Amino acid sequence: MAQLTVRKISPELVGALKRRAAANGRSAEAEHREILRTSLLGAEEDFAARAKALRRRLRSSVDSSDTIRADRDRDATA
Repeated sequence: MAQLTVRKISPELVGALKRRAAANGRSAEAEHREILRTSLLGAEEDFAARAKALRRRLRSSVDSSDTIRADRDRDATA
């Protein structure tokens, strides 16, 4: 497994990481891994779930192809 070194972190940020880790019952290192995982991979998973829900919600029984074709035909003759 790879290692990652992060330098020049402000004391305030380090303190926030340690407080968050303690609140979640993890070490600062484990909390850092979790933050990276959810930030980088969780965003993709969340996006996919939100997109699927949005497609389901916006699904329509109306076929818009006739309206689109009429608009294109109208524009072609104008």
